[in-house]
Order: sequence, then structure tokens, then C-alpha cells
Amino acid sequence: MIRILLAEDMHMVRGALAALLNLESDLEVVAEVASGDRILPIARECRPDVAVIDIDLPGKDGLTAASELFEQMPECRTLVLTSLGKPGTVRRALDAKVKGFLLKDAPANKLANAVRSVAMGQRVIDSELALAAWEADSCPLTPREIEILRLASLGRNVADVATELFLSPGTVRNYLATVVTKLNARNRVDAIRIATDAEWL
Repeated sequence: MIRILLAEDMHMVRGALAALLNLESDLEVVAEVASGDRILPIARECRPDVAVIDIDLPGKDGLTAASELFEQMPECRTLVLTSLGKPGTVRRALDAKVKGFLLKDAPANKLANAVRSVAMGQRVIDSELALAAWEADSCPLTPREIEILRLASLGRNVADVATELFLSPGTVRNYLATVVTKLNARNRVDAIRIATDAEWL
């Protein structure tokens, strides 16, 4: 039996995905979470074989959570399920050591087969998306830097970002300064523009 952790913030979508996966005789959803910051703690408790994670999650984005999961629980493989099929997003997923990348509009049987393949250690990714990601520029930012820049792009100020990510304001400012330097940007707004154009956010 393949044990699955499902991370999706939309309750109806999460319920439908869980129901679909549980219809398979060899698959079992053992945990469901609605925010990225719950993925690692719950994974430690229930020890899933595969984590099916949406990218756009509250608390912590799915790719940051996937990267942490790989570092601390490499035996749990990750399948990203998202509506964001951009090359930059795929590239970020690969950098986060995600084993699979599947779009939400994929057929239901494709999801079950992707979970099985990922559980066996195989990579699962749409061939056209994989080629586009291969040709895209590599993102120089770390998952944490991307997370902070993404929050800044949503209009959060330094204090808000610090509170949301449990960091000090000085640490957030240091991260943002590093981002501006890495992207050769003029300022924070320019860094957001560069990262958005490159599809890294």
C-alpha cells in the first residue's frame, strides 16, 4: 500500500483528490493538510511514501515545503500537482528535488499512475514542460529567497513578511538585499519584475 500525504488549500479540491486516490486498491491518503507549514510536521507523524503538494499554499509555498521534505525526509517522494505549468515553475520544482510535476487538469488515472511511479523513485513530468524547463534560465535564488520575494510581490512589507515566516525584520531585509544583488536589480521592485518575467515567482 502506498501511503499519501495530500497538501491542498481548497477544501473541495482536496476532498475530491482524496476520494479519487482512495478508490485505488493500492493507494491510501493517510493525511491531508491545507497549508505548507503543516507538511513537514504531519509527514513526520504519518511517514507517507508520497506527498502530493499544491504549489500555491498559505503559510509556506509548496516548493519550499517540498525542498524541506527532501532535506529532512528523503524517503518521502514529492509529486507537485498544480495549475501553474510555466517553465520557470517546473524548473523551480526540479531544483527542489520534486520527483513529479502534474497539472491539475490531467486525467484522474494519470494522477494515480504518477503517484505509483514517484513512489518507485521514477520522475514523472509532462514532456513538453520538461523541455521548456530545460531550455529556461536557471533561477539563482534559493527557495527561501523566492518565498520572501513572492510575499513582497504581494504587497507585504518587511514586518509582515517577518511575522508570517517567523523571521526577524533584519533577516528579511538581508534576504531581500541578497535577492537584489543576485538578480542585478536596481531595487526590490525591479527584482520582483525580473523574477516575474523569468517565471520564478
